[in-house]
Amino acid sequence: MAQWFITAKKADFDNIGKKFGISPILARLIRNRDIIEHAEIEKYLHGGMEGLYDPFLLQDMERAVNFLLPKVEKAERIRVIGDYDIDGICASYILVKGLQALGADADAAIPHRIKDGYGLNESLVEDAAKEGISTIVTCDNGIAAAEQIAHANELGIRTVVTDHHEIPFVEKDGKKEYILPPAEAVIDPKRADCTYPFKGICGAVVAYKLVLSMIRKMGKEEELSGLLEEFLEFAAFATIGDVMELKDENRILVKKGLSLMEKTKNIGMRSLFLATGLEGKKLTPYHIGFIAGPCLNATGRLDTAARALELLQETDGTKAMKTAVDLKELNEERKELTAKGVEQAVMLVENTEIKKDRILVLFLPECHESLAGIIAGRIKEKYHKPVFVLTRGEEEIKGSGRSIESYHMYENMSACSGLFTKFGGHKMAAGLSMKEENVEIFRREINERCCITPEEMEEKIHIDIALPLSYVTTAFVQELEKLEPFGVGNPKPVFAQKGIVVLSEQILGKNKNAGKYRIKDSEGHEYEVMYFGDVETFGAYYRQKESIFITYYPSFHEYMGRTGIQIVIQDYK
Repeated sequence: MAQWFITAKKADFDNIGKKFGISPILARLIRNRDIIEHAEIEKYLHGGMEGLYDPFLLQDMERAVNFLLPKVEKAERIRVIGDYDIDGICASYILVKGLQALGADADAAIPHRIKDGYGLNESLVEDAAKEGISTIVTCDNGIAAAEQIAHANELGIRTVVTDHHEIPFVEKDGKKEYILPPAEAVIDPKRADCTYPFKGICGAVVAYKLVLSMIRKMGKEEELSGLLEEFLEFAAFATIGDVMELKDENRILVKKGLSLMEKTKNIGMRSLFLATGLEGKKLTPYHIGFIAGPCLNATGRLDTAARALELLQETDGTKAMKTAVDLKELNEERKELTAKGVEQAVMLVENTEIKKDRILVLFLPECHESLAGIIAGRIKEKYHKPVFVLTRGEEEIKGSGRSIESYHMYENMSACSGLFTKFGGHKMAAGLSMKEENVEIFRREINERCCITPEEMEEKIHIDIALPLSYVTTAFVQELEKLEPFGVGNPKPVFAQKGIVVLSEQILGKNKNAGKYRIKDSEGHEYEVMYFGDVETFGAYYRQKESIFITYYPSFHEYMGRTGIQIVIQDYK
């Protein structure tokens, strides 16, 4: 059972409320998100484009611009090498179209997940050399490609790295020595010597900043303002799709980007929204992260991500619509395969000694390697432990890891680096390749080195405020919208009330995974609420109790043309 905590951070909520024209409750919710100073509160509530940071604050940005602009002016061939996920696809789109708009002869190569693996590799470098490419610009990869970039240098190709992943390092005498690739410029906010104020931007945002810097240097910001708005849409799309924290600069980017997406002029993106039923809706991070975004990701998993990039670059509406429908169908296939993989993973945990491990290393040899990360994420949610899912690739074992807040996955993997042929990632997620004989050794070593306690592995539910349901009014729900967009780093508030009695239930949905309930609070007031999840277990639980403790969130819900308040139960005990 998860641990429940009521957040009790202190501040003068009445004074904050008066200063910013909000209720003390909203002031408390903002404080609970560690937004403390008045300038931070102002930025959180009203921050606009002026709140974005100067791209030239990124280390090596000036070097990159000064290196690339002469290439652009001479129309030398530039190849963008991206990645096969949402972030890499969006970053590639931004860089290619941005460079072309400035006059460059630019194209893109997206690695094939199975054939090429992650990021820049020697065959991509050699292909570029054969085709007369003089410059490579990486996006969402490259920081760990020191050998490949050295090879490019030998072939007369110069490289600019744009990335956002952790910098590789070796430990000597207890100190970290960071390894930067031998590129003309390395733009990555995670560099130790980078003073950029916010480290949590994704690869597409780094790409956007590079293009913006070049446009500014050429004095074309006004002329290309429409293009920059389009790039902002893709930077926001990638920020959500790559599960970046919606804090600071990201919050501004996503808020503005979502509003731009609702009236997007990009034919491919509009077709994707039509194919997934999102056209005309008020878009939220949920729509991008769980409906539209996975369709782009599915191409990189089961086909080639080049198709997703082609969709975004498509100018013919009929062709774009056909591709968008194909991507949606591909994602449906991905869902089915994922469900089978999750089932196999659960059986492996439940029926072997692995269940006792603090770090779950699950070898699913027949699983499609592209689904390892999704399955790892699902198993992490079920057991609340760090999880690695390994599969048998064409030449060696491939794997993806997903972590919990108390465990830095990349740093712990670095201590086992000798077992991998390739690895990379950050605190919450990672990817790796290894020889099959090292699988069991890795499982043993990563667990032996694990320092997290059983308490740290318990799921924790942080309640913002114990708030009676009687507080939920139209005005209150309208005020809560000031906190949007919600996502990682800016979660929906969690309210709680005890003494709840369930009076009746109605099970809904073809999969019977939703329920509508009539409930009564301790004061005798009755409400209608929803619960989405395992309604059978919920029903069995509340029937054994005189009353239950619930956490909930209220929002506006439109049904049959009418808008009303919907209260959703999130957890119970």
